[in-house]
Amino acid sequence: MAWYHCGRCGSLFKSPTEDANDRRCATCGQDPSLGVEAVPASPAHPAGLPSRSHSSQGREKRSERRSRRSFLMAKILGGWVLTTTLIALAILWIWPEDSGRYSANSSDESSVKGTAGDESVVILNKALAACCEVLGGFFNAGAPEERNQFVLNPVATAGRMARFYDLNPLTRIDPSSVSNTDNTLLDLPTGQALESRWTSTDGRTLDCVFVQQNGEWRLDWEHFARYSEYPWSLFLSGAGDPEAEFRLLVRERLLKERSETNYMSLAFYAPRFGFPDQAGSPSPEFLVRRDSPDGELLAAAFDKQAKGEALFGSKLASLDPHGMIRVRVKIRRLAVEAASGQKFELVKVLACHWLSLADAGVKPAASAPQQDPPTPASPPAGRPAGTSVERPTLPDD
Repeated sequence: MAWYHCGRCGSLFKSPTEDANDRRCATCGQDPSLGVEAVPASPAHPAGLPSRSHSSQGREKRSERRSRRSFLMAKILGGWVLTTTLIALAILWIWPEDSGRYSANSSDESSVKGTAGDESVVILNKALAACCEVLGGFFNAGAPEERNQFVLNPVATAGRMARFYDLNPLTRIDPSSVSNTDNTLLDLPTGQALESRWTSTDGRTLDCVFVQQNGEWRLDWEHFARYSEYPWSLFLSGAGDPEAEFRLLVRERLLKERSETNYMSLAFYAPRFGFPDQAGSPSPEFLVRRDSPDGELLAAAFDKQAKGEALFGSKLASLDPHGMIRVRVKIRRLAVEAASGQKFELVKVLACHWLSLADAGVKPAASAPQQDPPTPASPPAGRPAGTSVERPTLPDD
C-alpha cells in the first residue's frame, strides 16, 4: 500500500501499488490522474483530512513570524528616534542661548550674525589660517630675498632687510617647532591687522603682526625683527652714522626726584629678540622737556600703560618689561672730544610702538607748560634740552 494524491479533488488516499490502471480515489471515486473530466465543484472531504498541503501551512506560519518581527523592529526604531529627539530638545533648552553660535575653528560667516564680536571672530579665524601659511613660508625661506615675498611693503623692505641682516644674525626657526598661543585683531588707522603670539620649543616667544595688503596677509617684518638702522650697542660705542632710527624700549627714571621738574629722565634699552620680557643694558640718561612735543607724547604713552590700556585695541597682555614702553625714535650722536665721552640727543619720537605705521599710537593730553623750579634740575648750561649727559654707569633706581 502507498499514499497517493488525487489530481481531481486534491485528497490523499491509500491504494495498492499494483493497481495502477484501476486505481480510484477513495474520496471522489474517480481516476486520480488528470483527465478531461471536470473536477466536482464542492467535493466532500472526510473528517480529519486537511484540504491544503503541509508546505502551504508552513509558509503562512513563517510569514506570520516575519510580520511579528518587523512590527517589533519598527517599535524599537520609533522608540529610539523619540528618545534622541527628546534628548536634543533638552540640550537646546538647558544650554546657554549664545553657546555654540560659533566655534574657534569655524569660518562660516552664516553661522555668526549680529554682534561686532561675532564678525571679529569670523575675520580672525579666516585671517589666522592665511597668516599661518605666511609665517611658515617666511621661516622656511633661507635668504632675505626669499623671505621678502612674505613681508609687508616688499619693495621698500628689501633693502632694509639686506642691510639689517648684514649687521645682525639671520634667525633660523623651524616652523614645526612653534605653536600659536594668542591672537587678536588690531584697529589700525589703515584698517584691521592681526596680532599673534607664538612660542617655540627652545623657549622663545614671537610677537607677530600681519597686515592685509593687496588682498594678501603679510608679515610686518620691521615690527617682527625690531628693526633699527644700526645695532644700538654699536651706535652707543661711536660706530655707524651719527644719526639713525631705532626701535627701543624706554623707561622713565627718577620718577619721584623729577616729578616736580620740567624734565623727564629717560633710559633706552635694546629689545632682545625672542625674549620680550628682557632688555639690554641701559643707555646714558636722556633729559627731555615735559612740555615739548616729544615729552608730551611719551607722557601720554606712559600714562596709557599705567592704566593698562593697550594700543590700537589689542586684547593681549603686554610682554614688555615692567615700566617700559615701546618707541621708535631718531637719535643723534653729538660730535665731541674723545676725552669727554659720548653724548647723544633725542631728535624725535616717531611712534610709541614698533609697527610699520606713521601714526604715533597715542595723542598727547593738552596741558599747560610747566615752569622750571628754582632748583638745579635743568641741564647744565650749554647742553640743549633732550641731550644726554656723558655715559656714566647708572645706579639702580
